[in-house]
Amino acid sequence: MAGRKAFPLRLSPELYAELRRWAEAEFRSVNGQIEFLLQQAIKERRRNRDAEGPDADAGQGGVPR
Repeated sequence: MAGRKAFPLRLSPELYAELRRWAEAEFRSVNGQIEFLLQQAIKERRRNRDAEGPDADAGQGGVPR
């Protein structure tokens, strides 16, 4: 990976606590768990978009590839 982008992320205490418990159960840091979940969500989105066709995100403010 070339470089990593750092940015502040604000979470409710309840959400952070849940992410922390989940991360601990999977032997990850909270940051690592968030990154893992985002990567999984992007893979799923791409899989769904590819299945729906090239115009699936047209006009919906989708993130370009």
